[in-house]
Amino acid sequence: MRSRSSGREKRDDCGCQRDFPPSFNLAFKSYQDKTGVSVTYGGIGSGGGIRSLKDRVVDFGGSDAYLSDKEMSEMPSATVHVPTCMGAVVMAYNLPGVKDLKLTGEIIADIYLGKITRWNDNRIQTVNPGLNLPDRVLNPVYRSDGSGTTFVFSDYLTKISGEWADRVGTGKSLKWPAGLAAKGNPGVAGIISQTPGTIGYVGSEYAFALNIPIAQLKNKAGRFISPNAESISATASGEMPADTRTMITNAPASDAYPISCFTWIILYKEQAYNGRKLRRKKR
Repeated sequence: MRSRSSGREKRDDCGCQRDFPPSFNLAFKSYQDKTGVSVTYGGIGSGGGIRSLKDRVVDFGGSDAYLSDKEMSEMPSATVHVPTCMGAVVMAYNLPGVKDLKLTGEIIADIYLGKITRWNDNRIQTVNPGLNLPDRVLNPVYRSDGSGTTFVFSDYLTKISGEWADRVGTGKSLKWPAGLAAKGNPGVAGIISQTPGTIGYVGSEYAFALNIPIAQLKNKAGRFISPNAESISATASGEMPADTRTMITNAPASDAYPISCFTWIILYKEQAYNGRKLRRKKR
């Protein structure tokens, strides 16, 4: 999530917290051009953002992970989830000379469980028969901060691997069995882009922006799929619950990218709290 850094008393600025997709910058700018209300934010991860929303020091938050029933009950008043867009968590990697890498969920789980430690491991080579994988150390990278990206990634692995479900499970913050820690999507993407031999999960937009190679993943239908607008959209073919809280990882559609998700804006249903004066700025 992103931290609020501008004045809230004037109500001419709106603060939020979330590790927002870069595309939201355009939406915020367009909103300011039309309304005169600026939206400011800082990347601190979903965990910190939810805490700030709970403390009412920001106006709204955003996350790839919806609030659980327990988390909603602990908020000072009723919250709503507004789905804004779809995205994906991708496996970015840095392996010079290797393109078109393919991975399965079971392989990814074993990498982060510390059971696969070299790039030429037989399990990786088996699903990549045409690639010459080097005999070098494989270093996974994970988020050190609480994040919706971690929640989506671990939700997927929990559905794929029984051992992962038993040992690690799903959450915004986890006790990682193996790997290197980095803060935020930019931190993970930065380590991968600069460090040969690494692999890590990041929001797709960060991997695209840094032009980092991305692995194709085997989906539930048995097909290796790359993340793009079509394959991400294909995961949302089912019914949406009334409160919009749903996870769409490991979707059954034949052309679905398996680690896709919604991004929600989370805010209080009643906005007139703490003496807030809700008004539009006169132009």
